[in-house]
Amino acid sequence: MHTFAVARAVRGIEPLVAMEIRRSLMGVVRGVRHREVWFEARPGADLLGLRTADDVLLAAAVVDGIGPGRAALRRLARAAREVDPALMGDPGSGVEVSASFVGRRNYTRFEIEDAVGAELARPARVPYHTRRAGRRPPPGARSWRVTIDGDQAVIAVRVAARPLHRRAYKTASIPGTLHPPVAAAMAQLARVAGAAMVLDPCCGAGTTLIEASATLPDWPEGQVVGFDRDPAAIAAARANARAAGAGAALAWAVADGGRMPVADGCADRVLVNPPWGRQVPPAGLLARGLAPLWREVRRVLAPDGLAVALVHDGVPRGFAVEEVVEVSLSGRHPLIAVLKPR
Repeated sequence: MHTFAVARAVRGIEPLVAMEIRRSLMGVVRGVRHREVWFEARPGADLLGLRTADDVLLAAAVVDGIGPGRAALRRLARAAREVDPALMGDPGSGVEVSASFVGRRNYTRFEIEDAVGAELARPARVPYHTRRAGRRPPPGARSWRVTIDGDQAVIAVRVAARPLHRRAYKTASIPGTLHPPVAAAMAQLARVAGAAMVLDPCCGAGTTLIEASATLPDWPEGQVVGFDRDPAAIAAARANARAAGAGAALAWAVADGGRMPVADGCADRVLVNPPWGRQVPPAGLLARGLAPLWREVRRVLAPDGLAVALVHDGVPRGFAVEEVVEVSLSGRHPLIAVLKPR
């Protein structure tokens, strides 16, 4: 028997999540919506193994006819009352619901949450914990989600105790650290399988290379290297790599992104998230602009190499563009650009 699952995603990388589901033989994709991929998971599929998804949930109800009027709240509440008790699982310390919708509505997300949450909590005789007034549900509450796109809603329950994007290996962090599913999407676009050398000139807390190594756990030592000019970032990257079980495969060194201590043409792949200038201001050779970084990336790339970069001010010069994916991240809309040296 197949399970109807919903993978939540950063806006823009939904097709990459669908691609990961297909390539991993995790299930059959049935639809792609705003920030969601609906799929039938095959029996025994490791749903928690999705790297590009923010979260994965089991769908309990799909509700049609959800218009912008307040009658939608009654329709959602009725659907919640009819949810199969077998899907409820252990309610723990109660029920909490997070809701979102696309388009204008005559009701708020909190009204959706309260309408659904009260009905989900009733059969289990546990409290429903509202999020109104900035309240936070207590630890151990069963997490549900309601999303509405067009006139269709889905009510789903989280598979894991916490969202997938909260990686267990992230024991150390620094300002500006990259969202792990976006890093996984960059690694997927880079097609790192078979790469003899992978570099990250602005590695930060190591997220991008750790996500890349998760797809190829048998990389030989010293072939994946991250540089950062901040020793605190390198310390965080080493700690996270150890926590991820990738400590032996990845190497880290303090170096300026505008002058990497490696030979010309040595890298098959470069993955890079340059400093945005918000949480992490450019410094060192990049203080006056990112031109030195892009010169270095072109220098170290092999003639048939690829660079995958998260860029915020357009695609850099000197590269041929193979693919561009626009994402929504931290209130901005950067591009994941797949680049070839000219």
